[in-house]
Amino acid sequence: MEIVRLTTRRRAEMADITRQVQDVVGRAGVGEGIVVVQSLHTTAGITVNENADPDVRHDVLEKLEDLVPHHEAFYRHAEGNSDSHLKTSFMGPSVTLAVHDGRVVLGRWQGVYFCEFDGPREREVAVQVIGAGR
Repeated sequence: MEIVRLTTRRRAEMADITRQVQDVVGRAGVGEGIVVVQSLHTTAGITVNENADPDVRHDVLEKLEDLVPHHEAFYRHAEGNSDSHLKTSFMGPSVTLAVHDGRVVLGRWQGVYFCEFDGPREREVAVQVIGAGR
């Protein structure tokens, strides 16, 4: 297991961490298995989505903001980031991906994204590779 560290630059962003995840898989020496990618934060999630057109990331973040606005009168959480916790719950804290021939299995247009909802911050992602050697 390795911890991937990253710095986010905006309150809400989707940072492509595909390369970092693949690097961990490569160092693990696993030929066949799975990799679990998990956010270690309650205000940031993980997802797989399109990595070819950055407008997709924009659209996802805008729709989440429409569905769960930053400020709502009924929020009770004192830190002022209730929306971040909700968005993270919708997105999910982790993904599990197949590993084949020592590489993460992703479709042509897919990437692994760290979804920041309460930045900018220093963040950590746990990457656990499980499987058999090459």
